[in-house]
Amino acid sequence: MLIILIIQVPNSFSETLELFSNTKVYSADQPLFVYGKGLPNENLIIRLFAPDETIIKFDQITTNDDGTFNHVLIIWPESSTSFPFGTYTIEIISTKQNGISQKLDVKFTSTADLVDVPVERHINTLVFAPETTAVNQPLRVFVQATSDGLLIGGDPSKLLETTHVHLPSGKVQTLTNAFSTLHQGLYYTDYTPTEEGTYVFHVVAFSQGTISHGSVATTVISQDIRGISNQIIELNSILSQTSAELDTLKSEIEGFGSTLSSASTNIEKSTTSISSSVTNIEEASSQLNSLFFPIVASIGIIVALQIAILARRR
Repeated sequence: MLIILIIQVPNSFSETLELFSNTKVYSADQPLFVYGKGLPNENLIIRLFAPDETIIKFDQITTNDDGTFNHVLIIWPESSTSFPFGTYTIEIISTKQNGISQKLDVKFTSTADLVDVPVERHINTLVFAPETTAVNQPLRVFVQATSDGLLIGGDPSKLLETTHVHLPSGKVQTLTNAFSTLHQGLYYTDYTPTEEGTYVFHVVAFSQGTISHGSVATTVISQDIRGISNQIIELNSILSQTSAELDTLKSEIEGFGSTLSSASTNIEKSTTSISSSVTNIEEASSQLNSLFFPIVASIGIIVALQIAILARRR
């Protein structure tokens, strides 16, 4: 009879990683003391993140034979732009246990009095977009995300993952992968509206388990100020051309007026000449009549004498 005996040996390499701090609230000149437990003689990486998620302290330590550790990560300096008041995150990373990590939030404030101060993050999201634009004209939407007053960095596709836009038709269009990074904490996207109406851009920022909302509305019309301006410029151009043509017509009319004046003067001169000619003709006619009547009378006398002579002969 074969008896198989199975003996279970405790796994000394089971994942073990713990992180604690001596307090949750700190002020200037106080040490940030961290302690915990990992595997025996394990190398651990400890990082301290500022409220804007930038790394301001990086240390590497080795655990004791029993896996415990304790370490002064930093002595808090006076508050400055590099160390502003706010919520800081301590992260410990194992180098042997598949890279597992633990995080712990602490608060840096002006006082460390023993009062009940909740350790929490305050994320603020601001959205900027034009108030009006035109159909089929791209517009740019800017987003600013801050935590405790500091800009939040990171991948916008994750930070702004659930951001969307409400269309005038009532539909909702997602903008998950639409944003690009302008600067840490500043993001933008170019959006082209295809219908008239009001578009509402609803930006949702999610970081370190905290969510923040921001929205802005843009009214889309058939044409924007730029189109109206172009039309005004075109109208001004047409008016300028019309004004130039009117000036040309005015100059031509002025020339025509001088021509009419000259023609009128010539007509007056011609009328005077014709009047003088008529007067001369009348005088010539009178003279001709004075010469013609004696001749006719003489011819009449001669004819009468001939008739008388012929009568006597008979």
